Amino acid sequence: MPAPATPPLTELLRAAQAGDEAARNQAGRVVYDELYGLARAYLGRERGDHTLQPTALVHEAYLRLVGQVAPWKNRAHFFGIAAQMMRRVLVDYARRASAERRDRQRVVPLEAADTVSLDDVGAGGAEDVLAVHEALEQLERLDPRQARIVELRFFVGLSLEEIAELLEISPATVSRDWAMAKAWLRVQLRDM
Repeated sequence: MPAPATPPLTELLRAAQAGDEAARNQAGRVVYDELYGLARAYLGRERGDHTLQPTALVHEAYLRLVGQVAPWKNRAHFFGIAAQMMRRVLVDYARRASAERRDRQRVVPLEAADTVSLDDVGAGGAEDVLAVHEALEQLERLDPRQARIVELRFFVGLSLEEIAELLEISPATVSRDWAMAKAWLRVQLRDM
């Protein structure tokens, strides 16, 4: 007999927050698998001597996620928060690594709109992640949606189509905002 189909993550999250322990466990497995896949893809593109492992990144992000009290509205809301948690973990890790080196003269290449991800950052990952984080904080004050798109693309590695689905906007809007945010970030990062 085949196993029953897994309900969509939104349904699992809602049931888990309503107190359904089975849904909480099932949501945890689904979330963990998705976060692990994202972390593995990200860290697989990092420089060879990177010491942060996918499991450690997922565990730290997951611990921060389960500490959230706000109800999850849907899958998009959850992964938006997950993007923030992964970003915080990566930034905290980068700060620790940077404190050991203090080399802040890195430039982050944000070239091709369809292929920019953390693999484009280069061998100086810690400093690059910090530079992007600082610029992203500035962009967030100017245009929160563009900042969110960069966060989802750069720190989580989602495609433009996935971002459009999560933010419930058109792919054309995501593409346009991504291009504008990249241009703005390119100028900011050149000045850092």
